[in-house]
Amino acid sequence: MRREALEKLEWIADTYLSVSAPVQSAAAVLLGAGEEVQRQIRERCAGNLAVAREALAGTAANILAVEGGWYIVLQVPRMRSEEEWCLDLLEHDDVLVQPGFFYDFASEAYLIASLLTPAGAFREGIDRLRRRLAGA
Repeated sequence: MRREALEKLEWIADTYLSVSAPVQSAAAVLLGAGEEVQRQIRERCAGNLAVAREALAGTAANILAVEGGWYIVLQVPRMRSEEEWCLDLLEHDDVLVQPGFFYDFASEAYLIASLLTPAGAFREGIDRLRRRLAGA
């Protein structure tokens, strides 16, 4: 009972931590800057998604339906495991994607790519992925 009580007290302490004085002082500025940051994130994600759709059209990769967020899920051929896809892309193409099993996909082969990547790097990475798919 003691351990359970301590765990609950720790949760309460973490949940209700007070905000520091510097953050309180800067709150208005931080909240005001949030709109601009959100706009930039939306624009980058939308732009990178358009790039991915164009670059991967007609390839063996399929972009799953995008409902929001800043990742895309790519279904790729099951000729190798997700782990093999990820390691191959990283080792040979300098492209970092995550395997679907990180996100509890029940089957293979899915890769996760971040839409937050700066536009130029994202375009280059998607082009490298497209070339890897063509050689697969």
